[in-house]
Amino acid sequence: MRIKKFLRKSKVARIFILFVIALGVYFLGVNVGNGNINFANSLSQNTNLPARLNYSSVNQVYNDLKNQYDGKLTQTQLLNGLKNGLTQSTNDPYTEYFTPNQAQQYNNELQGTFSGIGAELGEDSSNNIEIIAPLANTPASKAGLQAGDIVAAINGKSTNGMSIDVAVDDIRGSSGTKVTLSVIRNDSQQLTFTITRANITVPSVNYKILSGNIGYMQINQFSNDTSDLAKKAAQSFQKAHVKGVILDLRDNPGGLVTAAVDVSSLWLPSGTTVMQEKTGNVVDQTYTSNGNDILNGIPTVVLINAGTASAAEITTGALHDNGQAYVIGAKSFGKGVVQQLDNLPGGAELKVTIASWYRPNGKNINHIGITPDKVVQITAQDTQNGQDPQKTAALQYLNTY
Repeated sequence: MRIKKFLRKSKVARIFILFVIALGVYFLGVNVGNGNINFANSLSQNTNLPARLNYSSVNQVYNDLKNQYDGKLTQTQLLNGLKNGLTQSTNDPYTEYFTPNQAQQYNNELQGTFSGIGAELGEDSSNNIEIIAPLANTPASKAGLQAGDIVAAINGKSTNGMSIDVAVDDIRGSSGTKVTLSVIRNDSQQLTFTITRANITVPSVNYKILSGNIGYMQINQFSNDTSDLAKKAAQSFQKAHVKGVILDLRDNPGGLVTAAVDVSSLWLPSGTTVMQEKTGNVVDQTYTSNGNDILNGIPTVVLINAGTASAAEITTGALHDNGQAYVIGAKSFGKGVVQQLDNLPGGAELKVTIASWYRPNGKNINHIGITPDKVVQITAQDTQNGQDPQKTAALQYLNTY
């Protein structure tokens, strides 16, 4: 009798446990469906943040501005300010909120079309507004702006404490209008440039065959047209049976990761690691070459400098670490993080840093950059004399084959 009674109790206990588990699964499913639980966010470093922000103090600031501010405010202006404030609180210069107009301008730039002076801006380690790269053959490069120049003032307005968004907006403008930039070069020279803005359409790739049968491919940025244009250049080199290739990524501020993978794939056999994305120490994605390696085995030099950033550094690292290229020039910019564009209502966008990227050799180059195999600097005198010792060094290297 005791044994039967014990078995009945065990059976009841099992039924009760199964009921509890089923009930738990049901409520878990309900919460996932309602968005209260998100497994995709469970890997985020910010799981300690509340599900909803407490806006009571924000509303207090809003009410004080509404009732006391001596000036005209609009609801759109205030909302944009809140969104900008949220992104700026990350202290990450690459996480940005774009208004619909800014989003349109940004996407135009990715397609190589915009109105302005043609310079990529960033922040240095001291939060100064810095010229990352003046794009080739634009008002910025023709005026003499250089990668690494610190923009101290825009039209006489100090950039101290100014965000990149504001600086970009102040520098941009209609074609034919002028903007005056006060810059500091090499921590000592104080220079002033008055530059006439222009409508700029820049094909991302230029190429030609140099004397000595050396293919020369210059990529200004990694845009929507880069993959096709780079492939066309590679096919031209292949047809000419070039004995070497110079891939010029100097003053290339980066762009689309997919374009960087496609360009790297012109040299790398199918399935070769181009780079890895990681969130913390977890590998989110490994990018590999796509098997279009028509330049595989052809001696190649990659030219880089302080304006070589982001996707341009991905390509440099991929070719170098996989033994397909020798790198000449100056240390690159050092942008080892990846951004994602999220579409928001009304045409606005959020560009948010989602991961860090790592070279095939396992290194992350953020704030470090890539040091060339052979360091060759270009002096102000070289520029004035129209000389390019980095390109000359590349030719000398390839002529040894």
